[in-house]
Amino acid sequence: RQLALSASHIFTGRAMNTKINTVTDLEKQEWIDSIDCVLKQQGDIRAKDLLRSLQDYLLSSGLSLEEATLNTPYCNSIPVEAQPAYPGDIALETRIENIIRWNAMAMVLQAYDNGSAVGGHIATYASAATMLEVGFHHFFRGRCQEYGGDLVNVQAHAAPGIYARALLEGRLTLQQMQNFRRELSPGGGLCSYPHPRRMPDFWQMPTASMGLSTPSSIYLAKFTKYLENRGLKADNGGKIWTFIGDGEADEPEVLGTINMAARENLDNLVLLVNCNLQRLDGPVRGNGKIIQELERSFRGAGWNVIKVIWSGEWDNLFARDRDGILQKRMEQAVDGDYQWYSVASGQQVRQHWIKDNPELEKLMQTLTDEEIRCIRRGGHDHKKLYAAFAQASQAQGKPTVILVKTIKGYGMGSAAEGQNTAHQKKQLSEQERLNIAKRLNIPLDEAAVKRAEFYIPDAASEEIRYLNLQREKLGGYLPSRTEEYPAIHTPSLALFNTVLEGSNQRKVSTTMSFVRILSLLLKDKAIGKYIVPIVPDEARTFGMEGLFASAGIYSYCGQRYQAVDAGQILHYKEARDGQILQEGICETGAMASFLSAGTAYAVHGVPTIPFYVFYSIFGFQRVGDMIWACGDMLCKGFLLGATAGRTTLNGEGLQHQDGHSQLVASTVPNLLSYDPAFAYELAIIIRHGIYRMYENNENIFYYITLYNENYLMPASPQIDAIEEKVLKGIYCYQRAKLAGPKVHLMASGALMSEVIKAKQLLANYEIAADIWSVTSYNQLYRDAIACERHNRLNALDQEQQNYLQQAMVNEQGLFIAVSDYMKAVPERISQWLPSDLIALGTDGYGLSEARDSLRQHFEVSAEYIAYSALYGLYRQGKLETSVLKSAKTELNINSNKANPLI
Repeated sequence: RQLALSASHIFTGRAMNTKINTVTDLEKQEWIDSIDCVLKQQGDIRAKDLLRSLQDYLLSSGLSLEEATLNTPYCNSIPVEAQPAYPGDIALETRIENIIRWNAMAMVLQAYDNGSAVGGHIATYASAATMLEVGFHHFFRGRCQEYGGDLVNVQAHAAPGIYARALLEGRLTLQQMQNFRRELSPGGGLCSYPHPRRMPDFWQMPTASMGLSTPSSIYLAKFTKYLENRGLKADNGGKIWTFIGDGEADEPEVLGTINMAARENLDNLVLLVNCNLQRLDGPVRGNGKIIQELERSFRGAGWNVIKVIWSGEWDNLFARDRDGILQKRMEQAVDGDYQWYSVASGQQVRQHWIKDNPELEKLMQTLTDEEIRCIRRGGHDHKKLYAAFAQASQAQGKPTVILVKTIKGYGMGSAAEGQNTAHQKKQLSEQERLNIAKRLNIPLDEAAVKRAEFYIPDAASEEIRYLNLQREKLGGYLPSRTEEYPAIHTPSLALFNTVLEGSNQRKVSTTMSFVRILSLLLKDKAIGKYIVPIVPDEARTFGMEGLFASAGIYSYCGQRYQAVDAGQILHYKEARDGQILQEGICETGAMASFLSAGTAYAVHGVPTIPFYVFYSIFGFQRVGDMIWACGDMLCKGFLLGATAGRTTLNGEGLQHQDGHSQLVASTVPNLLSYDPAFAYELAIIIRHGIYRMYENNENIFYYITLYNENYLMPASPQIDAIEEKVLKGIYCYQRAKLAGPKVHLMASGALMSEVIKAKQLLANYEIAADIWSVTSYNQLYRDAIACERHNRLNALDQEQQNYLQQAMVNEQGLFIAVSDYMKAVPERISQWLPSDLIALGTDGYGLSEARDSLRQHFEVSAEYIAYSALYGLYRQGKLETSVLKSAKTELNINSNKANPLI
């Protein structure tokens, strides 16, 4: 009823926002004044409720309101009257910021001047400096007993600014600063970007592969809630502040994961997008508005969106813009225009801005050309930023994104400010250095400025005392990484006795064996609570559904429905304290959860042990960049590549059959990869992995391939006799009983079953075959090249033998290596074997077929293994031509078949 009242009856003295020249304008003003009355008399909630009712009515009538509902005006989200008082000394903070700006530039310039050409970036930090400083002075809190601690993830290219701040804090030395990007220099140096592996006491998360810090931060925020709901971490706060660039938001991993953050109510997450409108080469959206585009995406996903676009200098203009002409012009201008304004003169900006609009021209008359040129963007205004940070820090029930408009290279003057070349600007002329030092009020003499020397105020100076006091109030320096967590005691092998005893004539797969091992670990009183199973909507594929009811699937809100299988034993169960992380069909999200769980020992002081089970081909192939980031972030845990192998996965075909993940895994230096054939090998590897990572505190993680082929699992031989051999990569599983020509059949994974059959086939030709179980070709290779390096660098000492050479020291005969992976996997160890090696593998694309046919196709079946052994003996002169010829027929070897590689 109130909305229908005439404006003449409810007008309360509020100034008209539009000229009333027509009936349409009068009607519009009546609606505005009506809702204004409701707002004043009944408050925000009632006003929103009325507007929502009107919107719902229009939408139900078939009208589309996408723009109206997803975009707000191109102005600051927080009005002037809602801004809180600024609690700090802006003048002093600006001096500190300028010193950091200078030292960040100086570090890059010195790295250029010394002739090493190691490079560096200046412009990104220059645009982000003010927002970072507002955060460091007033918001970013360290971890203590009362507070969970914040993570601050900065844009990788802004790292020089973080180093420059740490220099003033006394956390870095001048020598380290002078050795920026020269980590091997005497006295140590600094890595280019945030790399925890390179600086394990400093950086908290790698952000150098653009786009990955967003999903990593989102799932880290979720994992923090997971720990709290399971009682492993105190519910005592802790924010994740993640800075990315507007151009970085084009990476699909960024916007592709934001829905989950809102769905999980991650109010412990703040994403700050540095909207300097520039990518590495040019405008992000020259013909549009990236801030408005991102606002639509985040609002549509359910985030709290705060825009910081204009500085306080615009406030008076907005107050006088009663007809909305200034706001309308701001909406019309595109980012290409705004980028040009940052490099144009005040007169040029005025002429382009007013565009023959007399009213706008009149409004702008109060500003000189120089004032127009110097009007700042919101990202360089302490008060506007503080208001946004304060609102974000108090957000409840949803994540927050702050879209901050800045200028790339801000403060660098005409040398780079707002230029398309700003990102590549790594060198400044002497005059440019002098101009910048003057603009920043750096008290160095001219010669020192030209040399780009660092400026460090005295420890007793006002700047240093203020900077350290603010960090003391907030709980300590950031970024900072510590490793303090409860001790883990590795379970004894006795825990896995039911696995070590074999399958008792029952055929099972290594995947099923792993699920049994995982179940035993989950029930263990000592470490069970720390086990974190992770699956990307494939639990039933891997036979893990039995864990649903016992461990529960984590859900921040529990289970608000009755599952359709509630009456069954293996029912689907979600719970607030659920232990399983079920991330849906999202390998990126599941990998981010693995990263979060595997680094919780450092981030939260909680030594969780993640087991992430996935389709092996979708692991490294899809999220290899994130696996590399796991190595950088000193992540621990187990990656399990299930349904592994190119011939073992029955019927699936080209996109599913994995014949190369073991090879890709070898490229990650601290990733230990294994391809076990038997359940007892798997138990030995997992148990020892827990010991090395969590009890011995080694910065490694594991990749283990699992298969879905069922076969008999033998009981473990004497553990003391094989444990070390299993872990090092090879042991003799079965010796030959015949006395004929000798071959050694080496097998890994599910193809062990083919090798066992091949031995029986070879017996028909009176060939003696030893069987070797190769649990890790990669471990054998790494040990061999390490030994080779030692011998090379210590040539005058007694030569050492690698483990493979030691294992084969008394062996003679031909070697056949069989793998369900590419031939390159076993071939890498050939030079350290005492005799010839024939490698059989699955080079080529997979195809949809039955398992037996696939193995025939890729020539890794028992028949091809046996024939290859006979061929090798023939080449060595140990087999008659007639025997090889008849064997070819008997084993049905087709020499005219297509090459599976092509």
